[in-house]
Amino acid sequence: MFGRLTLPQMLFATILGIAGGIYIYQPIFEQYARDQEELKEKMKLAQESEEKRS
Repeated sequence: MFGRLTLPQMLFATILGIAGGIYIYQPIFEQYARDQEELKEKMKLAQESEEKRS
């Protein structure tokens, strides 16, 4: 099987596969980034309210 494909063809298929995977999972990555930003904001607000209490 591997003898039938040249190295440039294998590299092209690999790059195409990785790019396709990134394209498909991009919304999941974006949602994760938004969730992390919200978590940081919540932690910052909690820390500020805790400082006001003391």
